[in-house]
Amino acid sequence: MSKFHLAQLNIGIGRGPIDSAVMADFVAQLDEINALAERSPGFVWRLKDDAGNATSLRPFGDDTLVNMSVWEDPVALRNYVYRSAHSAVMKRRREWFEHMREAYLVLWWVPIGHTPTVEEAWARLSTLRSRGPTAAAFTFAKLFPPPDAPSSETLDDISDTCPAF
Repeated sequence: MSKFHLAQLNIGIGRGPIDSAVMADFVAQLDEINALAERSPGFVWRLKDDAGNATSLRPFGDDTLVNMSVWEDPVALRNYVYRSAHSAVMKRRREWFEHMREAYLVLWWVPIGHTPTVEEAWARLSTLRSRGPTAAAFTFAKLFPPPDAPSSETLDDISDTCPAF
């Protein structure tokens, strides 16, 4: 059994202020979708503010929303993102968020018990953007095994087509 969990960061540039009409349906679903994440198999931790979400946290700029969480493994995260009610929210992503040409999602391994910081997450996203997928920063389409995996272990592509595209 691995001594690592999977961390993820995804960001989005809102099409308007968080309290605007264009973002209203997104905001209305946050509590339900966040609760779904927390009760999903394999969920470990998520970044949240005093309101229970992360909408007031703007470490990457005033217009950039951030979502960061830790999961037991890539399959648990994939099942939540693409195979739960969360996928219905993903289908509407373009209504609420600008199209980003650069990577906006990054995955990386953290030791069990480690809570990643937003600075750490930004460094991983920057690594992915500059170098492409590596063992330090990767995506669902190009997974890397945890650092303590046998050298012969590889992970298959478990990505699903993003319903927003």
